[in-house]
Amino acid sequence: MNEPVYCLRDLAKVYDGRRVLHIERLDIYAGEILAVVGPSGAGKSTLLRLLNFLEPPSSGTIRFRGVEVGRGQTAPLPLRRQVTTVFQHPQLLNRSVWANVVYGLRLRGQRNSRHLLTSTLEEVGLTKIAHRRARTLSGGEAQRVALARAMVLRPRVLLLDEPTANLDPYNVGLIEDIIRRLNREQRTTLVLVTHNIFQARRLAQRVAFLLEGRLVEVTDTTAFFHSPRDPRTAAFVRGEMVY
Repeated sequence: MNEPVYCLRDLAKVYDGRRVLHIERLDIYAGEILAVVGPSGAGKSTLLRLLNFLEPPSSGTIRFRGVEVGRGQTAPLPLRRQVTTVFQHPQLLNRSVWANVVYGLRLRGQRNSRHLLTSTLEEVGLTKIAHRRARTLSGGEAQRVALARAMVLRPRVLLLDEPTANLDPYNVGLIEDIIRRLNREQRTTLVLVTHNIFQARRLAQRVAFLLEGRLVEVTDTTAFFHSPRDPRTAAFVRGEMVY
């Protein structure tokens, strides 16, 4: 196993006096795909927001590549730029596919990026529609634009929040292939939040199960599906209602 890129210790997030997430210990390793599963309201999206430093923890610490971020602290900009999120409902500019993908690079002052843009669009299968406006795209195409916009920044960590929700099987397959290649060829660390446990099984090396804001179990994918330690995990894998 590689070195941890994240070390979470006694990490908690509180909203309006209610603790929605409390993870006593979780390490996320460089170059892995970690799937985070659990019912709605389990704290999965909150975890992603903390991992992307969009919000500080209410208590506990996140250590990312040797830098510790705790309560009320803001991660340094160079650190935050190593992590990118693709959200379930991407917000695209009402401009061309090309303009959407180049947007993040322009914000960072990277101007000589044509080769990087071209290769990224090719990776996600959007080269032929690079000049189409975002409002004309299908749901699958729009999600691939959002993915390309993140990939072109070459993040060390890519966080994916339900990246294939409501997509047809063809587009699900395309996006899963992109995720596999990104992990295999660029060794990008990926944290994938998904309600689709079959997708977790297909893509992840390890799976973490969140329930009511707590980490019930995290283990390698084979053990998670065939020999879970916690009876709640076993029930979830069987498709039972676990709340």
